[in-house]
Amino acid sequence: MAGALVLAAGGGTALFSGCGKKGAEEALSSLALPPLPYPANALAPFMSEKTLNFHHGRHHANYVKKLGELIKGTEYSEMDILAIIRKSHKDPRAAAIFNNAAQANNHAFFWLSMKPKGGGVPGGAVKKAIDKSFGSQDAFRKAFLDAASSVFGSGWVWLVNDGGKLVVAKTQNADTPVTSSAVPLLCLDVWEHAYYLDYQDKRADYAAAWLDHLVNWDFAEKNLAG
Repeated sequence: MAGALVLAAGGGTALFSGCGKKGAEEALSSLALPPLPYPANALAPFMSEKTLNFHHGRHHANYVKKLGELIKGTEYSEMDILAIIRKSHKDPRAAAIFNNAAQANNHAFFWLSMKPKGGGVPGGAVKKAIDKSFGSQDAFRKAFLDAASSVFGSGWVWLVNDGGKLVVAKTQNADTPVTSSAVPLLCLDVWEHAYYLDYQDKRADYAAAWLDHLVNWDFAEKNLAG
């Protein structure tokens, strides 16, 4: 099912679909490849310059390029990225458009979910919301790392606000929370190309390094505030 979102927190999972809010979840403001929000070497040694150059300059760029080719001359060419994702998500004939649009936006959101010298324990409203929703920062960390390790094949791990409660969400392939009522705060790319050059098959090490050293809690704070 395209766009399915599995939310897991506090002892259960649920499948959500619907129409999310427009706002911070729209990372790709135009149908063009956005520049990285930091130099390509700024996340080393936890994410190498080589990884960022391949990931952004080839993988992300190809999704944006392919999307432009697919929507040229169609009704989608007049839409913003969220409208493209949500409309194509409902149309099995537009699966290729959905996949490329969602991946383009997911990647743009992923770059913003990181910053140099990031990671660690959040502060402010995000910390309070995590403590309330998960019970503790350690419980959140375990839930997030367990989700990262348990995505089968390719996909994404998200921290989302679902009706005032923060939950960890897993999506497969190109799927995204923006097709649901949940509002994304952060995301981690667990497609193999996101980490293989630096971590090989050690996805768990990659996810732990991301939480400890790269995650951009300031971005999550802005998204939580709406």
